[in-house]
Amino acid sequence: MKKYIKYLAIAAFAVFAASCQEKPLDPDSQILDSKVEQNEFDQWLVTNYIDTYNIMFKYRMEKNESDFNYWLVPATYENSIKMAKLMKFLCLEPYDEITGSREFIKSYYPKMIHLVGSGAYRNNGTFVLGTAEGGLKITMYFVNEMQLDPDYLNEYYFKTMHHEFAHILNQTKPYSTDFNAISGSEYVTDTWSDAWASDAEAQKSGFISQYASSEPGEDFVELLSIYVTNPASYWNNIIKKAGAGADIINAKFEIVYNYMLNSWNIDLNELRDVIQERQAQIGTLDLETLN
Repeated sequence: MKKYIKYLAIAAFAVFAASCQEKPLDPDSQILDSKVEQNEFDQWLVTNYIDTYNIMFKYRMEKNESDFNYWLVPATYENSIKMAKLMKFLCLEPYDEITGSREFIKSYYPKMIHLVGSGAYRNNGTFVLGTAEGGLKITMYFVNEMQLDPDYLNEYYFKTMHHEFAHILNQTKPYSTDFNAISGSEYVTDTWSDAWASDAEAQKSGFISQYASSEPGEDFVELLSIYVTNPASYWNNIIKKAGAGADIINAKFEIVYNYMLNSWNIDLNELRDVIQERQAQIGTLDLETLN
């Protein structure tokens, strides 16, 4: 009952916010309970996600898929199309390219991608960019704020996608516990946003980002996601400026690299190269036509 009441409150808030702006909710992206007639985008998703990767891509906000701990707004229809095309191009197909088939993604990628238009804000002033649930579902937030700039797309979406997918791979095949011992008692749990003034400060203590200092599992996937979504020059600059933290970061990344190579036959250098090549093509992509 509590979930149902809160769900109604979310729906009411979304309608109120839209009416204040004199914009009705898009019927293709609003909260829905009943089965709706398939539109052109739905048909495109069947071909490009369900038939190709066995992944369900949900862009309408459904009460069974939403997190009622936050006030949320549905993703717009237009931005959902852009995100679906970008996600396929930048997150799924790079693995196809380096493995030589779609089987890796089809076998291990979560079976559902869920989009939310707004952010999910915590009480401590931080916010959630994405979540992975039991290896079955990834939820992405802030879809309505999308900007077609590679740095923005990485920071808000695709670093998060690789981050969450790495969690799922770790759940399937655990990494060496030697990783946990490198920073040992230095992890700061939920105070990570207060422990460091910036990512650069965290890096001097051996953490690739502020969030990486929360706990070993987050440290592991932050290393992987930051490595593959940025050019080699970006990573090298971090190491150069990290001072005494550089050796710690390198020691942890060596475990990350070897884990992906030995457990999954994925060379992170090759994956990074493919992703960087594709990022350079973002400006030339047709993100509106469903073809």
